[in-house]
Amino acid sequence: MSPVGDGMRVVAIGMAVTLSVLLVQGAASGLSVESIGWLLARRAVGTHVLANALATLMLIVVLLAGHLVQIAVWATVFLVTGEFPAFADAFYHSAVNYTTLGYGDIVMSPRSRLLGPLEAVSGTLAFGWSTAIIVAVVIRLVRVRHRAELGRGGSP
Repeated sequence: MSPVGDGMRVVAIGMAVTLSVLLVQGAASGLSVESIGWLLARRAVGTHVLANALATLMLIVVLLAGHLVQIAVWATVFLVTGEFPAFADAFYHSAVNYTTLGYGDIVMSPRSRLLGPLEAVSGTLAFGWSTAIIVAVVIRLVRVRHRAELGRGGSP
């Protein structure tokens, strides 16, 4: 295959993996938001600062697990494409790309190096999505707490 053909193949693989891992991000986000909604409906969170803090930590743990799964998916792709002989090296390299650290101590071959920036884009999108979820949930919890305080005669 020509260098252009190889490059297009790598970009196609990167786009497919990006879409796949963003499905993981969607599942983690949906699970998190639904869990917070379930806790709010049962009044287990919303009115108490400690309960809200614990719910927010639970949210962050679920989102973090989603990010780790996404890193593992990319690492698996690196293994399948023959870039790394061991999962540990592939996972480390994937984490460096995904988080956009870019140490450069372990590099991919020239034929697959476009996967690195594509993974960085994937991680950036996923981290942005996670940040939006965290902010939205915290705002929702604060509003519920504020309304509860107003209902009890607290100051506005």
